[in-house]
Amino acid sequence: MLETDEDASDSRTLRRTTRKVVPHVVRTGRETLSIELALTLYRQMIRTRALEERAIKMSKSGEAYFWIGGPGEEAFQVCLGLQVLKGRGPAFDFLHLHYRSAGIVLAMGMPMVDHFRQLAMTATDPFSMGRNFVGHYAIPAWNIVPVSSVIQVQFAMAPGTAHVQKRHGGEGISIVGGGDAGTAEGDFETCLNWSARPGNELPVLMIVMNNHWGISTPAASVHGEKRLSDRALPYGIRSETVDGNDPVASWHAIDRAMRYCRRERRPFLLEALVSRLHGHSSSSGAQRNLGEPDCIGLFEQALVDAGGLDAERIRGMKAEAKDEADAAVVLATSEAKPTANDVERHTFSPSAVDAIYRNDYTGLPK
Repeated sequence: MLETDEDASDSRTLRRTTRKVVPHVVRTGRETLSIELALTLYRQMIRTRALEERAIKMSKSGEAYFWIGGPGEEAFQVCLGLQVLKGRGPAFDFLHLHYRSAGIVLAMGMPMVDHFRQLAMTATDPFSMGRNFVGHYAIPAWNIVPVSSVIQVQFAMAPGTAHVQKRHGGEGISIVGGGDAGTAEGDFETCLNWSARPGNELPVLMIVMNNHWGISTPAASVHGEKRLSDRALPYGIRSETVDGNDPVASWHAIDRAMRYCRRERRPFLLEALVSRLHGHSSSSGAQRNLGEPDCIGLFEQALVDAGGLDAERIRGMKAEAKDEADAAVVLATSEAKPTANDVERHTFSPSAVDAIYRNDYTGLPK
């Protein structure tokens, strides 16, 4: 038997592959990924998991005040982040995310240390200067709209950027993501309605990452429909439900949805069934839930079966990801905190014609 890392997150063993010829793909049904792409996905998945696990330790050790994230969603999130048309302006994709999106942004190229800067509330936090919760990204250079703590409001915003993109032309789409609990909010229905008006359809890719829980409320006690993707049917919106724990299936489902939105300039609803491995947040203790399937362990076995990985390489890749996360925390926690004088900074957008708040907001006029 080949043993994996004996850490708290993965104590299982891998089956040894019996293949004599190394294939060039990892397969789920009829869908495949090249070994090269699969390894890229796997590397980003374990980097995301290392980030999340180190962030949980920060919250428990007092290095941070609060943790919230998405361990268990790495497979789907990484597949999404690597397929975003990244840039600034309506020719590129807009992202309206929620606060469980570290895997998306990390796959897009965010330095790991920036996540920890926000978690540690440092003045060097590039998203909010240490004045917001973790996972509340805001990256104008990548069209990442500021993340809100208010549940599902991003779904009401997405048709706005999509309307601009449709007028502009090109292939840019607006991607909006949230959890299953937020689909009970009116903002979700607003997005469905305004994206599908006859003659005014919009290129919005709506993503629901369904981990079957809304904090402590099971989704089954709230929703009568069998699939959340069926919510698209009354609006005439094309939809699909995918196993979000399977990177092969997720990659192709995202590709299909994106190509449809880009080509047809119409909306699409994609539901990803994912796991919740550490509870809702540090408020609930963030204990490891061993009863949920782990997308990383499942993909490791698929890669071993395909001859693309062995236990030694897995240990090395995980150690590298852990070292990266540890080093990022050391750097972030050594940096300066905001001061009282920083509270009013960057409250208003700079304006050359504003005589009072020229270039920045620095306090009320004397």
